[in-house]
Amino acid sequence: MDSVSLIDAAGVFIWPLAVCSAVAAFVAIERSLALLPARTIEAGFVAAVREGRLPDSLPRSLQGRLVALWRSGFSGERLRAQAEAELVGLQRGLFLLESSVAIAPLLGLLGTVTGLASLFPTLGQPETARLAGGFGLALSTTDIGLAIAIPAQFASQWIARRLDVVASRSRLLVEALEALPRP
Repeated sequence: MDSVSLIDAAGVFIWPLAVCSAVAAFVAIERSLALLPARTIEAGFVAAVREGRLPDSLPRSLQGRLVALWRSGFSGERLRAQAEAELVGLQRGLFLLESSVAIAPLLGLLGTVTGLASLFPTLGQPETARLAGGFGLALSTTDIGLAIAIPAQFASQWIARRLDVVASRSRLLVEALEALPRP
């Protein structure tokens, strides 16, 4: 079955599936770019801070914002709370990705049930065309729903892991900043 006939066979279910696909793709790409090391905390930066090497010009990133807060007098619980707030901001939109992972297969299942239900007329035997259309709807919506959910789940897991790394580096950076003498 080619992609055009697969989409045609999905019927009206293609529209909510397309929305799920677009939302999942957008959030996965946008959050992946937002979580690049150059925009969060680079691997060697914490080690450099531990050695007392702070750059004069700060990058426009999470590490730059945390160092700027520390230089402006934030310390202790205030600095840790600000770091946590930054991490919460990095999670923006992930519920949409996770919702797409859950909803796409359910829409596929709904299409499957709808397609199978259309096979059984109220009286008599189903016609061949009705059988083909019903099976087509049933199989194509399941296919499309899973094709959306599987890569979206992979992206969601990768982003969650990346957030764990950023959170760990953030805690280490705050500890390293706290150990430095004030300028």
